[in-house]
Amino acid sequence: MLLRPPGVYRPQGDTRMLARALRRASLPYGARVLDLCTGTGALALAAARAGANATAVDVSRRAVLTARLNAAVHRVPLRVLLGDLAEPVAGETFDAVLANPPYVIRAGASGPAPHSRARAWDAGADGRALLDRVCAEAPRLLAPGGLLLLVHSELCGVHTTLAALRAAGLKAAVVDRGPEPFGPVMRARAAALERHGVIGAGQRHEELVVIRADRPCRP
Repeated sequence: MLLRPPGVYRPQGDTRMLARALRRASLPYGARVLDLCTGTGALALAAARAGANATAVDVSRRAVLTARLNAAVHRVPLRVLLGDLAEPVAGETFDAVLANPPYVIRAGASGPAPHSRARAWDAGADGRALLDRVCAEAPRLLAPGGLLLLVHSELCGVHTTLAALRAAGLKAAVVDRGPEPFGPVMRARAAALERHGVIGAGQRHEELVVIRADRPCRP
């Protein structure tokens, strides 16, 4: 069980899918793992329990405090840093990068305030405000032979993500997918998403995908 105060993203289906992909990756003991947009720290803690040297990053002070508390409660060594995506680890490289960034499409809704709880899920007009940045920064974060595991909704454009990662020199493919019922945020936006043609009439589920992108050992 993890502590999760209001305003910190609750681990759910996408978190479980990414954790499963991490287990399947079979990282060696002591691997350097970076968890972007860590929230409660769930994925970073899973990596650390498996023997990784894990670092967690979040832009939310509340999330950073939560991840630190969860690490302390579970007695798991974890470095937790405050900052915007990879800025706190500039110049460092990792054997694996995990990313479960906000990807909910705004569909006409107003943007979140700087310290709004909506920052935990809101991702702009097309849901790619954070996804595109992760794709752009991944090659600089990965050590030779390193891998990125990224989860998001199909509504945000799976082919767009794959194309961006491949254009950056990474080998990218979908390694897991599955349906997820709409949660409270998506249900509240469903009518607007229908009006904008993002989902079909009456659709109340989305498919989530996990994408793995590998950096070659040699250029």
